[in-house]
Amino acid sequence: MELLGKKVKDKITGFEGIATSKHIYLTGCNQYALQPVINKEGKVPDREYFDEGRLEIIGEGINLEEIAGEKPGCDFREHP
Repeated sequence: MELLGKKVKDKITGFEGIATSKHIYLTGCNQYALQPVINKEGKVPDREYFDEGRLEIIGEGINLEEIAGEKPGCDFREHP
């Protein structure tokens, strides 16, 4: 199941966000990073990482073409 770009929710904690990255581990414990929306204070909350099996799609999220840049690139500031 591909979750990238979808609005998803962790079945255990209720944490919601857009799945912005997928991490595939040698051990088979694949995880997705969820980026929540701006909070009441106008700050961007930290993304959190969840096992793939804990996540359910709750909305369309964002179309990947909407956020594509002119050149391919990555933001390597943070890793799980």
